[in-house]
Amino acid sequence: MIYLDTSVALAHLLVDDIAPPETIWNEALISSRLLEYELWTRIHAHKLERSHADEVRSLLGRVALVELSPTVLARALEPFPKPVRTLDALHLASIDFLHKQGQTVSLASYDDRLITAARALRISIYQL
Repeated sequence: MIYLDTSVALAHLLVDDIAPPETIWNEALISSRLLEYELWTRIHAHKLERSHADEVRSLLGRVALVELSPTVLARALEPFPKPVRTLDALHLASIDFLHKQGQTVSLASYDDRLITAARALRISIYQL
């Protein structure tokens, strides 16, 4: 299973200089419910609701979302082996929750700080 970080979803939606391989969309994808909020915030910030709303909804429809449950939020309050930003802590806590549920998850991200923290937690990285 691939944990889809917001950086990958935004690269796909906004056609950045970098884009995930098309094969990623054939994989089982999962992310935190946070993905939904981060995507819509960026779409609204760029005033792209009219042109991108259907594509955002389609992308979100392909991704299983982990709720920000008390267990996930409690893990985000604990220390991480590397300094992390708030939203990264929530994503990492979501991956940790999945691992504790017996799921094998690889992180797909373009965010170097998030990747560094994930590696310190021994989370495998999906090669983009």
